[in-house]
Amino acid sequence: MNDILKGYAAAATPALIERYEAFDPAALYAPVLDLLPRAPGRVADIGAGTGRDAAWFVRQGHAVLAVEPVQPLREAGLARHGDVGIVFLDDDLPHLARVRDHGLFDLVTLNGVWHHLDAPARAVALPVLANMLRPGGRLVFALRHGPGAPGRPAFRLSDEETIDAAARCDLTLLRSRKAESHQAGNRALGVDWTWMVFEWSGVRSRPLP
Repeated sequence: MNDILKGYAAAATPALIERYEAFDPAALYAPVLDLLPRAPGRVADIGAGTGRDAAWFVRQGHAVLAVEPVQPLREAGLARHGDVGIVFLDDDLPHLARVRDHGLFDLVTLNGVWHHLDAPARAVALPVLANMLRPGGRLVFALRHGPGAPGRPAFRLSDEETIDAAARCDLTLLRSRKAESHQAGNRALGVDWTWMVFEWSGVRSRPLP
């Protein structure tokens, strides 16, 4: 994971930041838009980058914790969105040790993050994410399938394995939907996505780590 974070830091040029900010979060989240909270709540955006999605959630009335371990991306986020009330936090997967001091959330999102964790790290991270949710809280994944960018490798993901692992954390699948990449270059490389939404009922069959 450290090598991937270094890759993001090296790639965090003004051009990449402009390209990242150009995407419309509403279009990205379209496959699951109707399952996002309507009432104002608490949102944790894990791997928030420059805070593009976090700022979008704030504009909907949510209180947002933007978790981003890459300093140049956090700094860009503060420069662009620091006046809207986002709380930026330097923390990283799989343990998210600092996030635990920020309470529970109605929504936890990982947009384009999960593929950067190998299988052992995902096994550690999923119970951590499940433990961040309030009863009725939802966890949203955008799972990338296909090759990663140079310096930012992508590990193979299985939709079925993700659903099974979430079930072991007492997370109920509300939706799994395929989507093509919004970037033509990625589509040409065979990259596509699966958007998933899970919900925690508030009942644990057994304690999580």
